[in-house]
Amino acid sequence: MYRFLFSSKWLGYFVLAVIFATACVFLGRWQMDRRAETLAEINRVVSNYSATPIPYAQIKDEFDSLDPEREWTQVELRGSYDLDGQRVVRNRPLNGQPGYDVVVPFRLTTGEAVVIDRGWLPIGNNTPGRPDVIPAPPTGEVTVVARLKPAEPKLDRGAVDGQLASIDLASFAEELPYPIATGAYGQLASESPAVRPMPTPFPKPATEEGTHLSYSLQWFAFGVLMFIGFGYAARQQARNAAIDAEDEEDEQIMAAGGTPRKRAPAPRKNKRPTSEEEEDAILDAQGY
Repeated sequence: MYRFLFSSKWLGYFVLAVIFATACVFLGRWQMDRRAETLAEINRVVSNYSATPIPYAQIKDEFDSLDPEREWTQVELRGSYDLDGQRVVRNRPLNGQPGYDVVVPFRLTTGEAVVIDRGWLPIGNNTPGRPDVIPAPPTGEVTVVARLKPAEPKLDRGAVDGQLASIDLASFAEELPYPIATGAYGQLASESPAVRPMPTPFPKPATEEGTHLSYSLQWFAFGVLMFIGFGYAARQQARNAAIDAEDEEDEQIMAAGGTPRKRAPAPRKNKRPTSEEEEDAILDAQGY
């Protein structure tokens, strides 16, 4: 009855179903992997973002090679900003608005130097390609609390003097007359003494999981539905083939002078009685 499944056409359909289902599984697993990455980032934010700041001496190695689990950890540093080394980083959108980050080398009292991202500035109106005003950091000795962020990769595009294409610390270090840590930088949380005006502070990272799980389940469901559709199409083909075989058999019987077999009428889908059946029921109830 289902021998047609071994035909080249139906084997081709089956191969297409397998390819489609495989693609759905791949996309579903990709969404699950993205969900796992998102959950890991959420866990880091929840664990580290608002935790008690750690003194620089206890965590200084992270500025050379940042452990991903340490991202967003708050670090307390004491030293002074090097205003001559201040740069703005291009193409840094915030809440859908283009702008810049302001990064400044911070020279600690212990002799080391790290980079602090003090915040965000919008695109200027006076000079194209530059912010109108860059708020100066506090002078003298400052206590800074910053959150650890990994250094960014080098980009192929360049930047004008006084600007960076990305927070590529290794390239930034080449512009400074002293060494800086190149594995991580600090995103400013607070500084004392505080100054005004300040760049716009960065918002707390989102901790919503997103839609990765629902998308993943949808892709897996699409893969299963493909085989359900294939099975339904095969069943309909088998039914049609059986009807065609019966019709052909009846034609052969009639051609030989015989009488075709009576077939049981197909059951009606409408379960409600017809008008004639209702009238007969009424007459039966009245004794006619």
